[in-house]
Amino acid sequence: MTPIEQIGIFSKPNAEAAYQVVPRLLHWLSERNLRCRLDELTAQYAGLPDGLPREHVPDGCQLIVVLGGDGTLLSAARATGSREIPLFAVNLGSLGFLTAITTESLFAELQRVIAGDTKISKRRMLHVDLVRAGEVRASYEALNDIVITKASIARMIEVEAYVNNHFMCAYRADGLILASPTGSTAYSLAAGGPIVFPTVEAVCITPICPHTLTNRPVIVPSDVFISIVNRAADESAFLTVDGQVGEPLNEGDEINSRRSDHFIHLIRPPQNSFFDVLRQKLKWGEV
Repeated sequence: MTPIEQIGIFSKPNAEAAYQVVPRLLHWLSERNLRCRLDELTAQYAGLPDGLPREHVPDGCQLIVVLGGDGTLLSAARATGSREIPLFAVNLGSLGFLTAITTESLFAELQRVIAGDTKISKRRMLHVDLVRAGEVRASYEALNDIVITKASIARMIEVEAYVNNHFMCAYRADGLILASPTGSTAYSLAAGGPIVFPTVEAVCITPICPHTLTNRPVIVPSDVFISIVNRAADESAFLTVDGQVGEPLNEGDEINSRRSDHFIHLIRPPQNSFFDVLRQKLKWGEV
């Protein structure tokens, strides 16, 4: 890992705990002569007048500290983009499968990272292109999932799924989820999808409340090309990436997904395994 000289900090909005954590963190980093780049929320929690737009925070940084939950981490991952700067994610009290570091262990774990003693989990992202009338209208990188859902209150939508250009299934459902292994514990899990170990090279195709009850989640290799064709009327379906960005779809739009060339590098506490996190977050019984 590159020696750390400058650290970027992202914070969750409306997080009361951040008013205590951020000033302590900035003081701790200052004592170690480490420079910081703060997003606007972090600057607000610290009582500072100026913060940076999120997309500019990672510039020149060797480490990103994320204070919040999984949503804040997804936002930070999108802002970090292809730079693949390690993310140090601290949970501020919400349910989070990705933010495994607690506020109590924040400084001990951060000291370990600065000293070069790190355990990094590489999470591959998904790349998606929205194609309309044969032209790429928008492109996104997703850490968790790509979701096509109904935009109206009551109606189901119709989509066709193709894997490596082979017809897979025509779905009538509330929506369809393409989830990475990282995203298997997010929306896909709530929709009845399986939990996939983070390093498995796979994508889970999970229907949301399908009309045909035999439509079940399917796991495919990550190196396949997945194309979803929207058959719902214009603006009756909506594309959402990581639950945070997206746009309405027109009839005939194609959502083309493949594995990304980029990874997110998550710093994990060395004593915590993936199964430790599952037991804690899902309240599984322990032997």
